Amino acid sequence: MKTTGSNHRSLTFIDLFAGAGGLSEGFVQAGFCPVAHVEMTRYAAMTLETRLAYYYLKCTKNIDLYQQYLKKKISRDSFLSQIPYSIRNTVINETMSDKSLPSILSRIDGIMESQGVNGIDVIIGGPPCQAYSLVGRAQSSHMRVPMARDPRNELYKLYIDVLIHYRPKMFVFENVTGIFTANGGKTWEDLCNRLKSIGYDVEYKVQNASDFGVLQNRKRVIIIGWKKGSGLFYPLFAQYKAKAVVNDILIDLPPLHPGENSGAEYATEPTRYEITTGIRNADDILTLHEARPNTERDIEIYKIAIDRWNTGHKRLDYNDLPDELKTHRNRTAFRDRFKVVAGDLPACQTMLAHISKDGHYFIHPDINQHRSLTVREAARIQSFPDNYFFEGQRTSQFVQIGNAVPPIMAKKIAEELRKELDGER
Repeated sequence: MKTTGSNHRSLTFIDLFAGAGGLSEGFVQAGFCPVAHVEMTRYAAMTLETRLAYYYLKCTKNIDLYQQYLKKKISRDSFLSQIPYSIRNTVINETMSDKSLPSILSRIDGIMESQGVNGIDVIIGGPPCQAYSLVGRAQSSHMRVPMARDPRNELYKLYIDVLIHYRPKMFVFENVTGIFTANGGKTWEDLCNRLKSIGYDVEYKVQNASDFGVLQNRKRVIIIGWKKGSGLFYPLFAQYKAKAVVNDILIDLPPLHPGENSGAEYATEPTRYEITTGIRNADDILTLHEARPNTERDIEIYKIAIDRWNTGHKRLDYNDLPDELKTHRNRTAFRDRFKVVAGDLPACQTMLAHISKDGHYFIHPDINQHRSLTVREAARIQSFPDNYFFEGQRTSQFVQIGNAVPPIMAKKIAEELRKELDGER
């Protein structure tokens, strides 16, 4: 993980609010070396540990050990015991706060010293976006802590404190578009002013993952900063529309009915899109492809929604359902609560962490399967490769996936930053 195969020093990065590591994965694939990941959620931190173990075993040509773990032939403790502590130790499972930040920085400093890392090239990440999301604000009146007083609104200040400590050449700050209007626009104004005041030129653009070859419409604010006077800049990302449709990441998976588990075998050979993007590789084994159970009422609703979409690209309005299938009293809000994934289009709806609650907004387009997406299907829509394993229970796995940055998008961002930083050296 410390070299990229060239004669140059590896470009280094720290991932803050790392989640399951979608942004980090893109940077690693682009040849960057992770120094540390900071993540508060235990299962997401475990996912990061597993991914670092995968790369270590791949580098040491011992990928069979990883596959044994995925097949549950060895325990997690036994698996991790064969991974050097110096690699596992780079995942810092702590909540970032004013109180914890000094110890987190001290631990990262120790990692850098032990690995002989003299500086950090890039800091990446973004505070949890729920505090800035428009949906979250719409539901704020029903919460014990109103969104306006949510402590997560202030986490961007900790990101800036880390920038001040390490003075990276560049940084990438990712978040939802709702950050523009959070707290009446004051949060966005303060964020930009603080970033500029600590010696960085800053530019931001709203980017859509579908413009990076991801089969999903997912708009996010990507802020990129660089040291003033460095000659660096916000890259021009050339639009890349994949010559594929969403079904190209679903069709090779075994068909399932609600509650069924596929096992570890694929149904067909990989599609061209899966091969070219690396979503599926020759030595992969299938994991996390298990359908959640559904009630008979849900299945009937799913069939109606799928039929409407597949026969005329029409979305189901909840009010149009037969009365015997309606259970919600609210007939004015969330009338599109049942939504089919657009299998025949180049991009589907945004993958959200809400899929952890139920799968009604992410219904599989095959009427014969009449179910919601599996964890593996959701991960593929987010462009995670099949050899990426998510730890924890299914609910946590869905949350990790829904909150992530698509790795394909992250990789293209990282590649452009690498061109600039390589040119500077």
